[in-house]
Amino acid sequence: MSCTELETARLLLRAPRSEDAERIVPLANVWEVAKNLGRLPHPYALGDAQAFIAKATDARAAGTDFNFLITRKQDGALMGGIGLHLREAGHFEFGYWLGQTFWKHGYATEAARRLVSFAFRDLKIERLVAGWYHDNPASGRVLAKLGCVMAGAEQRDCAARGHAVYCHLVTLTQADFAQTRKQAEAA
Repeated sequence: MSCTELETARLLLRAPRSEDAERIVPLANVWEVAKNLGRLPHPYALGDAQAFIAKATDARAAGTDFNFLITRKQDGALMGGIGLHLREAGHFEFGYWLGQTFWKHGYATEAARRLVSFAFRDLKIERLVAGWYHDNPASGRVLAKLGCVMAGAEQRDCAARGHAVYCHLVTLTQADFAQTRKQAEAA
């Protein structure tokens, strides 16, 4: 699928481009952000951003990953990233991150809802998985708002921390997502 942009009321999710590298670094090179992500190193340098963009472009072409940068439509501000990633077990996992200045404004939930809708409607994925580190309950709340259901826990590597961290695992089906959306619309 060649989809490069997804839109919400406030956000534009778009494929990363080479010129984004310098704008990604100051958002990702923050300990409070990096410690909540599995593969993001800390410190995070320009070469890391360039490597991410190159890998994201190749993976999108192969249909194994769909990475988007989250931008605010109002002013074009680059806010973070979100994506779907094909795992070895044959299922797609989704994840997201925002620069710290964009926390607590509902952007993560808004972007995640749009990504999940894309996964279910356009890619015809039946079930998604996600995870959140035990010391990042805000991410757990975002996932719960989508309709995710607890599916266990495991130790997962965290590049920034340099060791495995206790991670809660969740699943999301099309039916659970649709039910949660209906409940939100009725409220």
